[in-house]
Amino acid sequence: MKRKEKKKKKPKELLEAVRANRMVYVLISPFFILYAIFGLYPMVYSFLLSFFKWSGSGEKEFVGFLNYQYLFKDAVFLKSVVNTLIIWCLSTIPMVILALIFAFILNLGTLKCKSVFRAVYFLPNVTSTVAVAIVFATMFASNYGLVNFLLTSLGMDPVKWMSVPFWVQFVIALVVMWRWTGYNAIIALAGLQKIPSDLYEAARIDGASNWQIFCRITIPLLNPTIIFIIVTSTIGGWQLMEESYMLVGKAGGIAKSGMTVVLYLYNKAFLERQFGYGSAVSWGLFVIICAFSFLNWKLVQRDTE
Repeated sequence: MKRKEKKKKKPKELLEAVRANRMVYVLISPFFILYAIFGLYPMVYSFLLSFFKWSGSGEKEFVGFLNYQYLFKDAVFLKSVVNTLIIWCLSTIPMVILALIFAFILNLGTLKCKSVFRAVYFLPNVTSTVAVAIVFATMFASNYGLVNFLLTSLGMDPVKWMSVPFWVQFVIALVVMWRWTGYNAIIALAGLQKIPSDLYEAARIDGASNWQIFCRITIPLLNPTIIFIIVTSTIGGWQLMEESYMLVGKAGGIAKSGMTVVLYLYNKAFLERQFGYGSAVSWGLFVIICAFSFLNWKLVQRDTE
């Protein structure tokens, strides 16, 4: 009987707690309402829509798993996955390494004008993607680009940047690196500044070298920040669209080498008006992002344990 009375009291206590803190729930409710309208509802609706064939007007035609079955046979979609993976490898891996290096430099006690350098590193992140893409397209133009001008000045042959699939992906990766390296460096710097300086002083007193301090103190304590950077970079890398669209257009450039998954999703859903299949592409991308984020998280954890 006592156990039943205790169980009955729990809902009452919960209701009393809600009533006592009702103003707090009222104040935070706008976030959850907006998220439900503009976040949760579109996700649920797109998942349901992926089982239909719909052009955006008229009645929806239920096709079951047909969109997902075609997804695995779609050569362009599979190519877009490979393209996005290559661009991700060319951009994210060097970007994370450079971000950590820049963070260590910004954290040095001997460095002057730290606030200026932090602003300079973060500036590319707030620059318009369209402006950045136009600048890079001008720099890497095959005929009159600045990079080819420098190469020919050094006696080297010019490179057809936008006519070779690999170089197209390389230029897109450079744009991504230029935009996000400074942002991730600031995040890594914040993680470094949370590490107590007493640990470094104690390690130096015990005779530890700089490399031992870096491997045994800095990296393990910075591990949560590194995981955050890698996971967010993975999510952002697989959602790549603007850079590719502005550099090579909606068709993906030469041999569709710049066709990313999100650009393909945009073409199918909003240009070809295949909203059902576009929703299936988006959920396929969701599964890929979850798988890669989990894999990266596990690899980083294992390397730092």
